[in-house]
Amino acid sequence: MKAMQLNAPGGLQHLQLVELPEAAAPQAGEIQVRIHATSLNYHDLLVCSRPGAAADKRIPMADGAGVVTAVGEGVTEFAVGDAVVFTFFPQWLSGRQVPTHFRTVPGDGVDGFAREAITLPATAFTHAPKGWTHAQAATLTTAGLTAWRALVVDGQIQAGDTVLVLGSGGVSIFALQMAKSMGARVIATTSSADKAERLRALGADVVINYRETPDWGDAVLAATQGQGANIVVEVGGPGTLPQSIRACAAGGHIALIGVLTGFAGAVPTAELMSKQASIKGLIVGCREQQQDMVRALDLMPSKPVIDRSYALEQLAEAFVHQQSGQHFGKIVVEY
Repeated sequence: MKAMQLNAPGGLQHLQLVELPEAAAPQAGEIQVRIHATSLNYHDLLVCSRPGAAADKRIPMADGAGVVTAVGEGVTEFAVGDAVVFTFFPQWLSGRQVPTHFRTVPGDGVDGFAREAITLPATAFTHAPKGWTHAQAATLTTAGLTAWRALVVDGQIQAGDTVLVLGSGGVSIFALQMAKSMGARVIATTSSADKAERLRALGADVVINYRETPDWGDAVLAATQGQGANIVVEVGGPGTLPQSIRACAAGGHIALIGVLTGFAGAVPTAELMSKQASIKGLIVGCREQQQDMVRALDLMPSKPVIDRSYALEQLAEAFVHQQSGQHFGKIVVEY
């Protein structure tokens, strides 16, 4: 089978298309899956672009979707022909014992899904939403579930809430679509007039240009009659967190997801305390949460926004497009 490997010392120039042995026949409790698509996330970019970030010959990519081609003894949840989605933390099935490392994450600590087939325990998968393409379903493993957990599991979203999303990457657009489906008002930020129009087309009630309005936290307060956002989907990190705290409502929730602007920075603790707001870091979610999300998505009208699709051997080119910051929604690879 074809696969992409990341050769030492790492970096996009060391991604290589290779031929590997076919996926093993499934043993008891396992299923074999023909992988048809993956999608790019910032985490994948860090693994592939930073020298020394991954083991030699690591198969990258945490996201994946495909079709079950064989089922091992004792597996009853899946059948041959089922469309499935992989999970980010294959061993975190449910519960509050959250993983704090990436040693079991596909494409990072173990081989990922930039390959044509794989055999894993059935619990490493969930069903895909009904009627979705493999490319659409592949966007759920990381970005989709991150948005779901930020809004539903941790944020406890309610109809009538105001949700603030930053930018137009995969997590932010998923959060916009999900929040609108749940009856929330959504405020979005961007620096592009074109992207602003596309965000409005997806349902954003207010769009703020953060380059023209660097104090966009105050703009969020103005747009909400001083109330602020009940949930902030914070993907920027230290460079945006102070404005996110300013934008947050009293008693609101900030879902701290991204590190796009760095890994550490100052926090306006007095303002956070005075608002009695909460900040909670999160890294994707567990299998049970993904199953809940898929059931909800079966009832929602929206589908993932796909920016561009690449072939497997074009993975490095796809990452270069991601680095440009020109994408709107998810970048996928189909094979």
